[in-house]
Amino acid sequence: MKGSGMLDATQPVPPGSPDAGSVDVGARLKRFRTERKLTITQLADRSGVSSGMISQIERGTTNPSIKILQRLRSALGVNLWDVLDENASAEPRPSPSSAHVLRRANRPRIVVGESRLVKELLSPRKDRNLRFMIITLPAGGVSEDVIVGEGEKGGLVTDGRVRLTVGQEVSDLDEGDSFQFPSSLPHALSNPHAEPAKVVWIMSVLDSHI
Repeated sequence: MKGSGMLDATQPVPPGSPDAGSVDVGARLKRFRTERKLTITQLADRSGVSSGMISQIERGTTNPSIKILQRLRSALGVNLWDVLDENASAEPRPSPSSAHVLRRANRPRIVVGESRLVKELLSPRKDRNLRFMIITLPAGGVSEDVIVGEGEKGGLVTDGRVRLTVGQEVSDLDEGDSFQFPSSLPHALSNPHAEPAKVVWIMSVLDSHI
């Protein structure tokens, strides 16, 4: 709704990949909401995300950006990793052989935003100050609503080429190039090229809600 201050931009989810095998974020958000006995309208009031947007996310007809997920998880009082990782309720979550290992078959996978970036979470545990993931950027893909705050971020381009913007500095990176910067700086990652690209993305987290 215009003028309400609520986020209401929706992105329809087309059939087929890259959603195949991804975490059902909408179902998880609905479960958290119903567990707290909140209506969609009440969650909208708490989060500043419109009721229509929340309804579409819960039905799986739109891909929320990270910024919208941040608003919703804050209103629900949960950790962002709880929303993204369907196995995060186990504390800690051991694999069959080690509490420090996340098997590839158990890797949470989500699709976010209009650009439909694919994020595969690699961190075996959510109770540590280090988060890392693989981000796949389709041709023309741009990161949206990145989290800015205390800590450090870094990464390694493993496939293709990407453009990294940190503050006023723009760097074109090739496969094998790496980077690191304070996460308090405005930043963005994009793929202006015709081929998809992959980046191992690393975060040193000082916000316990992330």
